[in-house]
Amino acid sequence: MGEYGKNRFSKKKNDVDLHDAEVLGKDAVNRELVWLDEVNGYKIRPGLYSMYGATMLAEGIVNFTVYSNGATSITLNIYHRGDDKPFTELPFPEKYKIGKVYSMIVFDLDIEDLEYNYSVDGPWEPEKGLLFDKSHKLLDPFAKAVSGQRIWGETSYAQGDYRARVVRENFEWNVTRNPEIPMCDSIIYEMHVRGFTKDKSSGVTHGGTFEGIKEKADYLKKLGITAVELMPIFEFDETRDKRMHDGKMLLDYWGYNTVAFFAPNTSYACEAEHNQEGLELKQMINALKANDIEVILDVVFNHTSEGNEQGPFISFKGFDNNIYYLLTPHGEYYNFSGCGNTMNCNHPMVQEFIVQCLRYWVEEYRVDGFRFDLASILGRDQDGAPMDRPPLLQRIAYDPILGDVKLIAEAWDAGGVYQVGNFPSWKRWAEWNGKYRDDIRSYLKGDIWAAPEAVKRLTGSMDMYGGSYLGYESSVNFITCHDGFTLYDLYSYNGKHNEANGWDNTDGANDNRSWNCGIEGDTDDPGVLDLRFRMMRNAITVLMCSRGTPMLTAGDEFGNTQFGNNNAYCQDNEISWLDWSLIEKNRDYFDYYRNIIQFRRKHPCIRKDLSPAKCGLPFISVHTENPDNGNITKDSRVICVRYAGYYDKKGHDDIVYIAINAYWEDIQIMLPGAPAGAYWTLCADTGDEDGKYYYNRPKPLAYRNKTLKARSVSVFTLAYGAEYG
Repeated sequence: MGEYGKNRFSKKKNDVDLHDAEVLGKDAVNRELVWLDEVNGYKIRPGLYSMYGATMLAEGIVNFTVYSNGATSITLNIYHRGDDKPFTELPFPEKYKIGKVYSMIVFDLDIEDLEYNYSVDGPWEPEKGLLFDKSHKLLDPFAKAVSGQRIWGETSYAQGDYRARVVRENFEWNVTRNPEIPMCDSIIYEMHVRGFTKDKSSGVTHGGTFEGIKEKADYLKKLGITAVELMPIFEFDETRDKRMHDGKMLLDYWGYNTVAFFAPNTSYACEAEHNQEGLELKQMINALKANDIEVILDVVFNHTSEGNEQGPFISFKGFDNNIYYLLTPHGEYYNFSGCGNTMNCNHPMVQEFIVQCLRYWVEEYRVDGFRFDLASILGRDQDGAPMDRPPLLQRIAYDPILGDVKLIAEAWDAGGVYQVGNFPSWKRWAEWNGKYRDDIRSYLKGDIWAAPEAVKRLTGSMDMYGGSYLGYESSVNFITCHDGFTLYDLYSYNGKHNEANGWDNTDGANDNRSWNCGIEGDTDDPGVLDLRFRMMRNAITVLMCSRGTPMLTAGDEFGNTQFGNNNAYCQDNEISWLDWSLIEKNRDYFDYYRNIIQFRRKHPCIRKDLSPAKCGLPFISVHTENPDNGNITKDSRVICVRYAGYYDKKGHDDIVYIAINAYWEDIQIMLPGAPAGAYWTLCADTGDEDGKYYYNRPKPLAYRNKTLKARSVSVFTLAYGAEYG
């Protein structure tokens, strides 16, 4: 039963212990928690108005609180688990309403056998955006668990007929601490919960679940990442657009259509968690934190799964459609999300809902950060226009509960707003740096004219992240993510191959800046394969040697492929599931990938400005193949960057030099002169003809000249005395 179990309340006034007071607040202490009224045979009393959703106060006693600005009445519908019809309907008495909030405590409930939703009555005036209809059964916007979603690919109820459950929130975090890793020291690893371990090759016992990730905690720690960024885990209905194509079932696999913002996806648990929903997720988070790995959630507040005028009534449409959504003057839905509707994020009620949701995940699940999908929508006003100082973004930036969590914006939307380098920041928000992805992809595949932009991205995009930004810490650098090619596919396909999605290859991005290295798709040609893996080594080396926070895509470390599909949102199969057997098949590449991650972690001068170097070198300097020439032009075939700073761990300067040859021929470079008592060592050479690629014990160089092989990257460090002798 847990410590929130029986006998928490007496019928005597003020007979509540201090722990109860801490959990429920003085409102619960300063009243007699005994029933005062009776409705349809159930004993009730006015509830706790600031405690939204359904909260178990004691065994059999549940507080239900919900609000609506335009409703004339609200009814609580209670079901036996799995039944089609409610066994009782309890209208909130008018005297139980304060302002726009309805709250009621119901006694003598069996929460193990209980599901609930609401009926909301009010005016039906579609042209004004008012869609109240008491015949709709609406999901609690604050539902902490959703029924009927337990088995992946199946749903127990018709779409739009969702019910919630009461959750026992009695997980004890004890001394669990948040790693609180600075952005500059973070290495983010984006993953899909199901796809990460669903394939049998993962070797886990509970594939495709939170438990599966927990089983891989040691792997993630050894890989060297510091945070996992989970694609949506709020409850979504993967059967939303269920369809068959070429004999395969296609689902809403990614989950960017939220059904319930306070509820974890129950199909990601390996066992049924009736009334304990979220337990396995909390255990997974706890295990990752024990390995100094943070958890960042990909959250989708820009739209909901209710869609447009043809979409179902799930929750918000029936509670306050004209408040929760951006509507045209005729009551139709603006679609800046590309998914049918757009949340009215800067309405005060919606602001409150979003902030409460974020706080809940930080307080109850101890998450370490959020990545906001299509975050530019969060800055639109009620007419859809972008705002200079969006109150929601400012409120999130300054919220005390959210004060230490990472805030990462996808700083664009589907309505044409692109704010990378121009997102309202308040020195709190970081961004997915889409310009980094584009410019680095272009340069590495041989678009030499992209060199001036590429060197800006490599050195932290400070042309973009001054002013109200956090400098280098505002740039989340990535070359691949869930949306687009995998790293292997980036160098295996000139164009997308999304035929399996059933849209005649019309979906997905066309601007991929990819290169197939001579043959489209799968091949056994050793020369092509050698080039592909060299290009992949180039990409991860540049990413790990760039200022800003690197983000990796799960599976890129061992060459996972989606067979050319750059929009696998509906593919719950081998296209999206990671093939872990590739670790052994591509062992040399996997080892290099892991080593270059560790290299970044060993050299803080790459990540941030340290104390000035004792030898007098600047924090960052840029060079061509000639160390005396710092003029990078559209004709520059080679980019070299030197990082320098004083790092007192060994009493020496920390100096790293990365040289990139994006050209299709070998080019000889000269390294800068070494300070007195120091010499250059070679740490990585992605074009090494002997297949060494990475030196765990850096190789001393007798000369300053070095030949960069065609399309290769080399990384050097300075050593002192006999340190590497």
